[in-house]
Amino acid sequence: MIKNLILDMGGVILGVDYSKVFTGFKALGVDNLEHFFTQQTQIPLVDKFEVGEISSEEFREGVREITQKNLSDKDIDLAWNSMVLLPRKEDILFIQEEKTKYEGVYLFSNTNAIHLKYVKDLFLKTMGFDVFKELFTKVYFSNEIHERKPNLSSFNYVIDDAKLNKEETMFIDDTPQNVLGAEKAGIHSALLPAGKTLRDLKQEGILL
Repeated sequence: MIKNLILDMGGVILGVDYSKVFTGFKALGVDNLEHFFTQQTQIPLVDKFEVGEISSEEFREGVREITQKNLSDKDIDLAWNSMVLLPRKEDILFIQEEKTKYEGVYLFSNTNAIHLKYVKDLFLKTMGFDVFKELFTKVYFSNEIHERKPNLSSFNYVIDDAKLNKEETMFIDDTPQNVLGAEKAGIHSALLPAGKTLRDLKQEGILL
């Protein structure tokens, strides 16, 4: 029996479009970022930023070095945040409706300091309440816990910290390699495909 949920952020409760990063930087005259970041792969600079090994300032300096452009902090942040779309209201409302059916609902997201500041403000402005505090028992952000999906150690960290039973826990993410990582950790897992909602997963019998 599933008693706890662990949900991803981007692609689950928040709209994302990774291609917009390239569009954002191209508007700044940068044309060589296709190797920089996608949903599946990313360069070490982004990996380090996502596990909190480098600061926002160091990340921006790394972007300037890669692009060979003297970009301002503001321009970098705007381009970097351009992948973030609007909150997925239907999924947020679904969690509000369903969360009392579970012992705990947790958030586990690969993110970074620049995105995190931006999305916290975005959720508050769009939804009118603190989504992280009101929806979730506890939130885990990769840059704060220094662990990122799909590493086995990241899932074990969340399970151990929240004191969850893997057999009673389900993880939902929009990225296949993260779902596979959770499965390897022994956690029940499900992929939320593009165009699907959490309510769809419930209606299909995947989310119990």
